[in-house]
Amino acid sequence: MTLNFTPGDEPPRKPLQKRKGAPARGGATPMMEQVRVTSPELDTRRALDRARKRILVAACLFVGLYFVLGLKLTWSTVVDPKLPSAAQIAAMQPTLSVAPPPPSRADITDRNGTILAVSLPGAALFADPQQVPDPAAAATLLANAMPGVDEAATAAKLGAGVPVEKRKEFVYLDRKLTPQEELAVNSLGIPGVYFENNEKRHYPDGDLAAHILGGVKVDSTGVAGVEQYFNKRLTSDPTPLALSIDAGIQSIVHDELASAVKEFQSPGGCAIVMNAHTGEILAMVSLPDYDVNSYGSAVPNDQFNKCVNGTYEPGSVFKLQTIAMALDSGMVHYWDYFDTTHPLKVGRFQITDFEPAHDWMAVPEILNVSSNIGASRIATVLGPKIEQDWYTRQQFFQPLNIQLPGPPKPQFPSFNNWGLAATMTVSFGAGIAISPLQLVTAVLPIVNGGIRYQPTLLAVDPAGVQPTGLRIMQQGTSDMMCKLMTNVVLYGTGKNAAVPGYVVGGKTGTAQVVGPHGGYLKHTNNASFMAAFPMENPQYVVYVLVLQPKPDATTYGFTTGGYIAAPGVGRIIARIGPMLGIMPADGVQLAALDQRLTVPLSPTAPPGQIALGPGRPLPPGANPFAYELMGAAPPASALAVVKPGTAAATGVTPVPAAAHVHRRRHDGVMAPVSPSMLGSHVTERDTGDGVS
Repeated sequence: MTLNFTPGDEPPRKPLQKRKGAPARGGATPMMEQVRVTSPELDTRRALDRARKRILVAACLFVGLYFVLGLKLTWSTVVDPKLPSAAQIAAMQPTLSVAPPPPSRADITDRNGTILAVSLPGAALFADPQQVPDPAAAATLLANAMPGVDEAATAAKLGAGVPVEKRKEFVYLDRKLTPQEELAVNSLGIPGVYFENNEKRHYPDGDLAAHILGGVKVDSTGVAGVEQYFNKRLTSDPTPLALSIDAGIQSIVHDELASAVKEFQSPGGCAIVMNAHTGEILAMVSLPDYDVNSYGSAVPNDQFNKCVNGTYEPGSVFKLQTIAMALDSGMVHYWDYFDTTHPLKVGRFQITDFEPAHDWMAVPEILNVSSNIGASRIATVLGPKIEQDWYTRQQFFQPLNIQLPGPPKPQFPSFNNWGLAATMTVSFGAGIAISPLQLVTAVLPIVNGGIRYQPTLLAVDPAGVQPTGLRIMQQGTSDMMCKLMTNVVLYGTGKNAAVPGYVVGGKTGTAQVVGPHGGYLKHTNNASFMAAFPMENPQYVVYVLVLQPKPDATTYGFTTGGYIAAPGVGRIIARIGPMLGIMPADGVQLAALDQRLTVPLSPTAPPGQIALGPGRPLPPGANPFAYELMGAAPPASALAVVKPGTAAATGVTPVPAAAHVHRRRHDGVMAPVSPSMLGSHVTERDTGDGVS
């Protein structure tokens, strides 16, 4: 192959002949030279050419690709953008919340949603003593930051004076840090001292509803009250637990009971407000009480719930049961009269009245003046079998069913020893001991038409399923009892419970107190008053019990329920009535209600009826005990219904229940006034309680 070279190229290795007609070397005509290129060099050049072409093609492809991508981006973002949906945007956003995590224990509220107990985030302070370089110095710093800290005890926990390798690895220094203390300790920066997040149970109202709420341990586990009873519910269901109590009513009842306890220098008391048609407890106060936030530091006497766990002789309030039982049996009518002319003697024992009348009293008057003699006469007509059946229906022989831990079993005479004396004394509330809440629950059917409802501390939804009660007595019996109770407040021992604008019914109660060694304490009573309102349609029952009050000028030296407890009940009704939507009536309305809701104290028998009285002291079917009390022989028909083996059947005069307990067996155990008096029992006495 021949190539032409221009001047300046490498000269050929051998001279070439001059072409014909070519200009001379120094002239203007360029010189042409021929070179020979071999085959390998040509292959190399061809390869380079192909590479250049490929690079060019690749560059064009990339330029085209970027151009297409640019067009696509321009189309998607400018011409026809595809915006994300709201759900996609929400899913891409991070979830940020400054709210604390839900508590592990549910809130407790009253019936209106007012918070009674709540779990708040808190912190505990702990340490690894092996990491604390100077325990004594650290304890000093902590004591300065947290008032009340025992510096010496803290130093000991941190291992002061103990070799590092022998110290504990974990100790709690404070499990209930306040936010201020947490900040103060954190600023100290003590090595080996740390914080642990926890929860703290808080009770905003302190001692309000203390015995209902109960309290929790340091680890927020329920230890008393509904906190203990509903512990599983509160830790498994975050929904607030709504109680039946009304915080406003609870506060009023607390104030009035505390006022009475203080005025009469009482060691304690109890007060209850209950809905007569649902069994809901709107208020329940036991004094003394405690700050629920400091349950662990409360003394046992303050922790003791007198309304539920205390059992006491009810006293003459129990005559409501005796009269209702008698009327419902059909053997006694309100127009019947009974002999109260003299004390009742059984062996060396006798039953008297506070104010002896020395007359025959009708049933309304017996309840009005609270005659022990009259109640005893009525009870002997009925006999122990009817008494026991009635008390069984009222659940006086079993622990109360209520959402609180540990209701005790009532105390009563043995059925085998339920003789004449027991029949009589129980009729006016002696020789039997039940809790105040049990007593109030048993009054519901007396005022609401005859239906017994279980007491409850849980709110009942007015629009939801209502509680199912058990009929205890006839509607007519309840209607008559409401009239008799109204008499007591208008004309009898309960006058101090009268409230302007309201028709109130009630019954006083005064019971002797069992001492620490088993005998009745002289000149020492428990005073109580049971009330219902408004009596034209009773909706609520109110009960106040003042333990061992001391008289003052306002009571004229007496410590009876009419002087001690009745005024407090009246003040409670006056304050809570409007809150419950029960407004006072005017004078004209009250006069009409008073006339309609009462019966004569000395009634006459309706046409065609014959009243019991001096010429006809006992009705057909009267128990042999009634004849025995009169010193008369019972007819054969009466003896036929006596249970074999009883005193009436054998002809043996029974020893009073008190003596049975003292001499033979402890069947008539009396209720303690406080836990320290457990073991008290009935003993012999010379007279009945003799009080109203």
